[in-house]
Amino acid sequence: TPLISLSHLSVADRRSPSLAELPVNLLVRLSLFVTLSHSLSSLLSLRPPSLSHFFLELVGKQIEMLTMEIDHPKPNAPDQVSPKFSINVLQLLKSAQMQHGLRHGDYTRYRRYCTARLRRLYKSLKFTHGRGKYTRRAVTESNVTEVRFLHLVLYTAERAWSHAMEKRQLPDGPTARQRIYLIGRLRKAVKWATLFSHLCAIKGDSRTSLESEAYASYMKGNLLFERDQNWDMALMNFKSARAVYEQLGKYGDLENQVLCRERVEELEPSIRYCLHKIGESNLQASELLQIDEMEGPALDLFKAKLEAVMAEARSQQAASMTEFHWLGHRFPISNGKTRVAILKAQELEKDLHGPSADSLSAERRLAIFDKIFTAYHEARSCIRSDLASSGNAENVKDDLNGLDKAVSAVLGQRTIERNQLLVSIAKSKLTRRRDDKSEKVTKPEELVRLYDLLLQNTTDLSDLVNSGRDRKPEELSFSEECALKSLSFRAERCFYLAKSYSLSGKRAEAYALYCRARSLAEEALQNFQIANGSDQRIQQLKILCEECRSNSCIEHAKGMMEEMKAPENLSKRISNISLTGADKKTEKFLVEKLDTYESAVGDANAKGVPRIEVFPPAYQAIPRNPIVLDLAYNFIEFPSLENRMKKDKKGFISRLWR
Repeated sequence: TPLISLSHLSVADRRSPSLAELPVNLLVRLSLFVTLSHSLSSLLSLRPPSLSHFFLELVGKQIEMLTMEIDHPKPNAPDQVSPKFSINVLQLLKSAQMQHGLRHGDYTRYRRYCTARLRRLYKSLKFTHGRGKYTRRAVTESNVTEVRFLHLVLYTAERAWSHAMEKRQLPDGPTARQRIYLIGRLRKAVKWATLFSHLCAIKGDSRTSLESEAYASYMKGNLLFERDQNWDMALMNFKSARAVYEQLGKYGDLENQVLCRERVEELEPSIRYCLHKIGESNLQASELLQIDEMEGPALDLFKAKLEAVMAEARSQQAASMTEFHWLGHRFPISNGKTRVAILKAQELEKDLHGPSADSLSAERRLAIFDKIFTAYHEARSCIRSDLASSGNAENVKDDLNGLDKAVSAVLGQRTIERNQLLVSIAKSKLTRRRDDKSEKVTKPEELVRLYDLLLQNTTDLSDLVNSGRDRKPEELSFSEECALKSLSFRAERCFYLAKSYSLSGKRAEAYALYCRARSLAEEALQNFQIANGSDQRIQQLKILCEECRSNSCIEHAKGMMEEMKAPENLSKRISNISLTGADKKTEKFLVEKLDTYESAVGDANAKGVPRIEVFPPAYQAIPRNPIVLDLAYNFIEFPSLENRMKKDKKGFISRLWR
């Protein structure tokens, strides 16, 4: 490498600093270009003059640029790092959604909130789009000088998403034109979510960037989910969002961890459905219905899609359903809406009586019963509207009347099953202790009321079945079954009515009712054994007979004990009578009545407070140190301190009035 001399630097050598003051990187680059110029000038001397002139001119420009760097070196001040904004995206959106409509699925209210919020942001940031003519101002990296610009983009995406969900939640579903508009809104939400993710990657911290990417992936997944295409891409986006929220759920405060876990649970059904559509999952229809019971704004699109898919499947399946079978009768079904409603109810009944019914909770079963009632009521309304418009066709009227009777009978059966479920729930709460404050303790009167409802339902169902003229053997056996159920319900009603009287202290009435309940239970047990009834019901009746017998013995013993104590109690009460008036009865505590056989806690359903010990304890006198009286203090004369006291200053006018 040839030595570098200042003669190679042309005219700029007088203005340039000395070589000792130059930075090392500039010296290296300068030496390379000088060497290259010498070699090129020697090599290109034999080339055409135009080519050699071009290369020499290029080297001259590079040397001139280096000279400018030497003349105007950059200051060594540290680079100014722009501040990074931080947004807890999920917490911000969840709080806004829960406070402004999405707690109840009101997307219209949430969209209006987003619009009002955007207007406030535009005005506070002075980022309006012109006063007269609309002139759009784009949010770019250079514009984002504070965190509210990121809020602007985020709420724009939320407004588009909520508008799409508003169209999806229409009562009859979106029409073809509305669905096109819905997809357009989702596409716009994806556009703004992508912009938000891009801006957060540049202007936000690492956590904000991650959350924005998850939000954009979630929006892209929603768009592909609604369009029913590219299930692979939808699955990839949902999984990407889930992975981010799973990692974020491991850090931060407790509230943030809970929100992230909830979002992961909301994304799980969409992922499973995408796998089901791709064919990589063996997801069953019953599992899809269980997913449908989950709550959350992220699941609303999935639930709407699932309901549309299930309705389409029912419509296709209903085309092959031409008859309704009930107790040996076959009733033709001509109305398509009636078929779909009955088919929906039958699918829900399979969940109640299927192999997985035992794993269902009581609340879940009650919700399924409500859906069954809705479906059968819809079918019955369709049948009756067809009956009103059938005209004078007798055959059609007979078929519709028979179908109406059959649907009403099935509805009555499901009502009895639901009330029996309510009875089992009430029985489980009846035996709980009084100090269990988690749920309300059931009273026997509530069970009596439920058994009254069951007796009324059984009577109505029996009357409905017996209302026909040509009765088949299936109807006769069904009527006998209703009579047996009614007898067992009467026995259990009588048992809990006796419990109610027992808690009221009416021993004679309770004893008589227990005996009556025992006779009814034995009669029902005998009839069930003759009719080869279910083993579970026979076992329940046997337990009821034993409980009636034991409770009747207990009531008899308590009654005899109270009768024997009656003279003693009467004498005590007479001895407490005074001429001044009736004294207030004071209940003794457990320590004060250890010699008597009386409970200090009381019965499980009693309203009185247990009297075990006085709390807080009463005050008692205790000995203490004697008080010493200092008598010498009264005979001590202390010096006067008047000269040290501050005197009040008075003005001239106040002196005149003295």
